[in-house]
Amino acid sequence: MSTEKKSYPGIDCFRILAALLVVAIHTSPLLSFSETGDFILTRIVARTAVPFFFLTSGFFLISRYAYDGARLRRFEKKTGLIYGAAILLYLPVNLYNHYFASEYFLPNFIKDLVFDGTMYHLWYLPASMLGAATAWYLVRRLDYQRALAVTGVLYIVGLFGDSYYGFVEPITFLNKIYASVFQISDYTRNGFFFAPIFFVLGGWIADDRRRIRVGKAVCGFFVSFFLMFGEGMLLHHFGLQRHDSMYFFLVPCMFFLFHVILHFRGRRLQQLRMTALFIYLIHPMVILFVRLAAKVLHRQSLLVDQSLVHYIIVCILSVAFALGMTGIWSRWKLSDSPKRKGTERAWIEMNRDNLEHNVHVLRKAMPIGCELMAVVKTEAYGHGAFAVAIQLDRIGVKAFAVATIAEGIRLRKYGVRGEILILGYTDVSRVKELKKYDLIQTLVDYQYAVSLNRQGISVKAHLKIDTGMHRLGVGYDSVTEVKKIYRMKSLQICGMYTHLSRSDSLEPEDVAFTKKQIDRFYALADQLKADGIAIPKLHIQSSYGLFNYPQLACDYVRCGIALYGVLSTPDSDTVRTLDLRPVLSVKARVIHMQTIPKGESVGYGRAFVTERDSEIAILSVGYGDGIPRNLSGSIGRVMIGMQYAPIVGRICMDQLAVDVTDLTGVAVGDIGTIVADSLDSPLSAPKVAAAAQSISNELLCRLGARLGKVE
Repeated sequence: MSTEKKSYPGIDCFRILAALLVVAIHTSPLLSFSETGDFILTRIVARTAVPFFFLTSGFFLISRYAYDGARLRRFEKKTGLIYGAAILLYLPVNLYNHYFASEYFLPNFIKDLVFDGTMYHLWYLPASMLGAATAWYLVRRLDYQRALAVTGVLYIVGLFGDSYYGFVEPITFLNKIYASVFQISDYTRNGFFFAPIFFVLGGWIADDRRRIRVGKAVCGFFVSFFLMFGEGMLLHHFGLQRHDSMYFFLVPCMFFLFHVILHFRGRRLQQLRMTALFIYLIHPMVILFVRLAAKVLHRQSLLVDQSLVHYIIVCILSVAFALGMTGIWSRWKLSDSPKRKGTERAWIEMNRDNLEHNVHVLRKAMPIGCELMAVVKTEAYGHGAFAVAIQLDRIGVKAFAVATIAEGIRLRKYGVRGEILILGYTDVSRVKELKKYDLIQTLVDYQYAVSLNRQGISVKAHLKIDTGMHRLGVGYDSVTEVKKIYRMKSLQICGMYTHLSRSDSLEPEDVAFTKKQIDRFYALADQLKADGIAIPKLHIQSSYGLFNYPQLACDYVRCGIALYGVLSTPDSDTVRTLDLRPVLSVKARVIHMQTIPKGESVGYGRAFVTERDSEIAILSVGYGDGIPRNLSGSIGRVMIGMQYAPIVGRICMDQLAVDVTDLTGVAVGDIGTIVADSLDSPLSAPKVAAAAQSISNELLCRLGARLGKVE
């Protein structure tokens, strides 16, 4: 489940605290009592506020597993609109301060617009936009470790233009470099040097399923905060700071603090997000208002000079204004937002826990040293390649198989970084794409290998051996051709495999043929080894190969149908039985009910004529959604509640009819199950497929062309 769908009240609550810490930075609440105390509060403690906001944005935005750039575009658009509104809000203040009449206005305005903000606190908004885009690009291109390395370097460069500036100021050539930087941005505390590392950290924490235990997180936070405190005090004591936003230990401090915050779970407090934003945006205006009011009322000594009182009043007024604006915003959004929840006509329900369970069971059944290769072709057998692939990648599956280059490229764009084997044909003219996306191409025959090699671009490949299926591959007895392929300069042969045509059968003649295929494959491998050819990783088993020939020593098992918790047919007899659990079910709503008199027909072709007065329910799903049309005419059934009703008449493209005369309590809006997520159910995928004279593989692959998926 994505982070967007989970509740993090700790984040919601800390937003308010962070916003109030920002107010403290701009009001110095302890200055009337102690300059050192105020420095500790505003220049050390409060420096956690803005990185927290960056981390939070990265947590919900930055992901290695991104379908496309839509979320980034929405974030940039929304932040840009907020920034534009804030610029307009503070336009009167800028006019009063003669901002637009200053010398070199245009270059300074561009600099402020991109980096520094047109008002002192607004730098955060362009920094968010630039930081998010930078982090997004780096994570998508480099993965987290290298993205963190790059943003870490940027942060260190920024550090020496901020808190550690005293070290570079005496060094002439470094001083000149930073002087050039300060011509573009007044500070290195910006969206290029400061923000990206926190965005990347936020995304990394979101994508990493592991959570640091609360005790370790708290301990890590206090240790790193203590070190940051010492760091800040030493830098302040020796006067090394040009600015004071960036510390070495701020990064680990925020990493552990964010993990602590994530441990607070419960009901979502979404309105606090908008409240914190309004506090952040409005508090400088409130500061101006309080100071003006103090001057008019002659209460400056109390309302301004008493720094703690000043801070409290600014906070109270800012929070009050923010709450009012949040209420107005919420009511507007509520009235403006369409009601979508629970309105799907038909859908696929996904159980990701079952998918993870199946991976665990399959891995446990494999020989030691053998690795799972997840077959995710045809939209992961109708389950959705995006959802399945990122889930598998997150739980450590490192090898995938697809049918086409387009499917492989999509996995890369989803953020999958493991090996991706293309099981089918790819035109050799696309060899540059194979290289660019680090895909492994199957060599479907000798001539294809020759043509691919002639392109002169080094690509990874698995050599397929035809041991008797006679579909694709180089013949097992074509030893000379196989050796030539291994010697081709532009082909990196990193795997060799075959496909067992009858491994799903335990009939004696089928077992004998399968063993002949196995012997042919290993005999070829042994001969190549004897001739001095380094044997690459081998794989011979698919799902049924694992069930019926578990003893085979291979480097991969290509799991397709078993990965999704079902077998191809309901009567499959296998040597090994595994505790697999179906991952999906298919459901649709009853959208219409009517009583049909005896002797009337229902649907196309008058294929069903009632033999009694009948209650007919129409469900909003049909063969356009992948439901086999030959389940028509009482061959197929639908479960409504805990009752089963036959499908009557011909299944249409968008609807099907069921006879619910013998059922009780059926009404419009009820949910019918067409495919169940239980192997014991008469509506399990193998049983439904068998009723349609097909197999589970075909049934599942046909689903989902337009059905939405829910969890």
